[in-house]
Amino acid sequence: MAVELTKGRPLSVIIRFVIPVIGGSLFQLFYTIADTLIVGQTIGENALAAVGSTTVFIYFILVFIQGLTSGFSIILGQRFGRGDMAAVKRSVTASVYISVAVTVVITLVTSLLVPLIVHLMKIPEEIAEDASVYLLVVLLGTGATVFYNLISNILRALGDSRIPLIFLVFSSVLNVVLDIIFIVPFGMGVGGAALATVLSQLLAALLSVIAALRNYPVLRIEREYWKPDRPSIMQNMHVGFIMGFQMSVMCIGQLVMQASVNKLGTFAIAGYTAATKVDQLSSLVNHSFLTAVAAYTAQNYGAGNIDRIRKGIWSSLMLAEIADFIMIGIILIVQPFVVPMFVTDASPEVFGYASDFFLITLPFYPLLGILCVYRTAVQSMGNSIAPFAACIIELVARCSASIIFGDIFGYRGVVFSTPFAWIGADLLVIPVYAYMIRKLRRTGIMAKA
Repeated sequence: MAVELTKGRPLSVIIRFVIPVIGGSLFQLFYTIADTLIVGQTIGENALAAVGSTTVFIYFILVFIQGLTSGFSIILGQRFGRGDMAAVKRSVTASVYISVAVTVVITLVTSLLVPLIVHLMKIPEEIAEDASVYLLVVLLGTGATVFYNLISNILRALGDSRIPLIFLVFSSVLNVVLDIIFIVPFGMGVGGAALATVLSQLLAALLSVIAALRNYPVLRIEREYWKPDRPSIMQNMHVGFIMGFQMSVMCIGQLVMQASVNKLGTFAIAGYTAATKVDQLSSLVNHSFLTAVAAYTAQNYGAGNIDRIRKGIWSSLMLAEIADFIMIGIILIVQPFVVPMFVTDASPEVFGYASDFFLITLPFYPLLGILCVYRTAVQSMGNSIAPFAACIIELVARCSASIIFGDIFGYRGVVFSTPFAWIGADLLVIPVYAYMIRKLRRTGIMAKA
């Protein structure tokens, strides 16, 4: 059921919208962890390291897709907020055409370059074969990822965060079942874990499309709207690719970090992998607020409700910070059990690397919440330059800190590069948001009561 994002008390509206998104993020984390947990427990430490060594590159592709489809949803949300249903339909068809083209290009290029990717990531020779298999299967399933994210973001732009949650829960459970079947009785190894993820996500996408068409007549698009509309395609490409590239730019820094960790050997990779899987709890929950802020701001910006945007952003920020402190508490409690959850009889060195990761990153979680809320608000009000600049700041800070601090302080220096990057980006997006709100209110684009 859709939430009216342009009506009602902003805090209540955002809570009702974001709770299913957070639920979906937690289940997304659940089936991501399931891959590594089942691999580590059934195949071994080297298999866990093989999957973990490819995680950042796979995440690089995923965040580009998420950014691209989130960009589409901003255009769609603004048009929906204006009540222009014809424009909504043109936006949907434009996003479908772009998504098909992107799927073909990403799948062909990345699948052919798997050996080069493994080499550039400096993945140790003893796990390189397993890493290549896992990477190839996931990349061949890019289409499932694109179309699940596309339909999910279309629904969220219309104010519905419930349908994506329902089918993501189903997909998560199916993923765990298929993991066990493919790895244990079928003996498919890490390739089986990758195949389980792809198949479960594909089914979630198909079921989401069926439910969307059944519940939203505006998505039953007539033939005339399937004729390519150049202005809609160009507008969606502009916003979608900027958001996709800016999220990918952030991930390039993480690739540099992963390469730095890979050079430290299998123990470092295994400890880092186990810790980052749990650390994804913070990223996914904060990105849930990113999703909520994008839908809320886009609809209200389209409707001209600038004061309502200001109130909603403040509410979102408050909720995000509360969530961050809760996550810090949860991770502190479960930290001793993280490594054993993924690896049986893990080496003491693996425990040490995981512990160092949490020690350095946990205190800075609130900075990520601030970044997600303000950067998305600025983007959803039509400013794509400042968010992209913030991503460049993140990239430069993360890469330089990873290299420089890594040389000086070793593994701990590499890990600190992440909070260092958040600090740099926050210093840009906070004042830009404040300036935009003041400017929009001053120029007379005022909120409706």
